Amino acid sequence: MATTYLFDDLRTRDVLADMRYLPTDPAPGDRIPAFDLPTLDGTRFRSDALGHRPVLLVFGSQTCPVTRSSVPQLRDLHDEYADRVRFVLVQTREAHPGELLPQPRTDEQKAAHAAAMRDDLHVPFEVAVDDVAGTLHRAVGPKPNSAYVLRPDGTITARVHWANDAAAVRAGVEHVLRGTAPRRRRGSTARPLLEAIGHLPEVVRRAGSKAERDVWRAVPPLALLGRAAGLLRDLPLDRRGPAAAAALTCVALAAAVGLLVAL
Repeated sequence: MATTYLFDDLRTRDVLADMRYLPTDPAPGDRIPAFDLPTLDGTRFRSDALGHRPVLLVFGSQTCPVTRSSVPQLRDLHDEYADRVRFVLVQTREAHPGELLPQPRTDEQKAAHAAAMRDDLHVPFEVAVDDVAGTLHRAVGPKPNSAYVLRPDGTITARVHWANDAAAVRAGVEHVLRGTAPRRRRGSTARPLLEAIGHLPEVVRRAGSKAERDVWRAVPPLALLGRAAGLLRDLPLDRRGPAAAAALTCVALAAAVGLLVAL
């Protein structure tokens, strides 16, 4: 399992697996699987010692465009809720490894990647490091940038597929602070991905051109959207993907109409 988990080349099956949870993956109402992880500040992040506050647990990596999209929104939430909620970002495998940022193969390398992610994305809260085999990440269903809201006893009260879905994350945080029962909230799937597309050129710049070649091979539509989004430099990053999708849809429709007229 660990060998499959630590891929060097992104595959279509990896992308498809990112799009859905298995029925066996932990969900609201379940306990988070046991873990004991080091943090970059030298402390431990442990499932049996979460503290007295609820926890917003987010998974991510520097080469994940959705992580790059989510952190600015998480910073805003942290500014608002830091006195009531513990925020922790857990370094996972690299979502898009390349020749400049390859998949880490030792604990030391993974910790170095976590520090680089913290510094690159200006993360103001705790950063923990999963082990190389991704034991915790695999135990919850290894999505690149999922978010979990936990009670202090480790019960999951909300699960959000993509952490840049700020409305769903905020709702989960408000939900646990009100102390109401867990709900099966997962947030949107397509819209957060589109908003992350604008960050794909920066992922390629940092990870290396191999990362882009892998996307072209595994998911050509996303690679095409990334190229188109890279041309829309006047727009905010999170608006480039949706704008590129709209533009390419218009081009495709115009081509289809032209073909019908020609026939």
